[in-house]
Amino acid sequence: MTLNQLRYFCTAARCHSITQAAKALFVTQPTISIAIRDLEKEFALSLFTYTKNRLELTKEGEEFYRKASYILQYAEDMQSQFSDETRFRPTVRLGIPPMLGSVFFPELMDRFHEEYPEIYLELSEYGSVRACNLVQDEQLDVGLVNMEMYDIDKFSYQVLADERLMFCVSEDHALAGEKEITMQQLDGQPLILFNHDSVQNRLLTQQFHSLGISPRIIMHCSQIMTTLKFVRQGKCGCFFFSSMLSMLPELIGIPVVPSIDMRIGLVWKKGKYISSHTESFIRFCRKYYNENPLA
Repeated sequence: MTLNQLRYFCTAARCHSITQAAKALFVTQPTISIAIRDLEKEFALSLFTYTKNRLELTKEGEEFYRKASYILQYAEDMQSQFSDETRFRPTVRLGIPPMLGSVFFPELMDRFHEEYPEIYLELSEYGSVRACNLVQDEQLDVGLVNMEMYDIDKFSYQVLADERLMFCVSEDHALAGEKEITMQQLDGQPLILFNHDSVQNRLLTQQFHSLGISPRIIMHCSQIMTTLKFVRQGKCGCFFFSSMLSMLPELIGIPVVPSIDMRIGLVWKKGKYISSHTESFIRFCRKYYNENPLA
């Protein structure tokens, strides 16, 4: 067994195709096929089944994939730790939804770099749903996400904070004087929701459907500044986290009854080896939000 054989096998498993794996790794298809065949022979296993021109892992193959992925990540971590730091700077690939990033991340990032200047954070903006999918596909190491997802337990995770959604409007909005609102009061009201890969969007849409109400959704948007421009005009509302309101004094946050509570946290792939620098980042986040809870 070699690291290259494991790399070829894992890539084929993720691509569900020897052809696509060969393209991704810039090798020939026979190279991938021979590596898989040699692994099956060495360990007396059947790693794949072939259905409709698509590779699928067998049960033995799924367990082998978990072990192989762990070994490859451990080898990469070892290389990063003991190689020339100027060429192999340890990196944590992190996915952050737009709204969570604005509340949770800027100060944390500065503090993390002060404590771990040798670790590079590679940030990408995705909704929580998309971020979780990319973590599962190993394209991200960690996702900072809204954890109110039906399948969150298939990940390893660390809860960082509790949040509450507030209905936010300008002082010129028709509902600005309300002390609290019910979801039924939003029937027919113009709203801006976040994009479809947002957990917030999914939860709100489910509530609208279950209550039989139909707000007038004028836009799905991932950019907070764009959302604010529309809301400031006084003709529509949106939902923001309660902790954001201190940064948005021009908006009025109205509590929703019953309240819409959410957990915010980090997720990473269950059963996968995580590098020492990723582990350092998770540990730092846990400590940071214990010491600096959101208002």
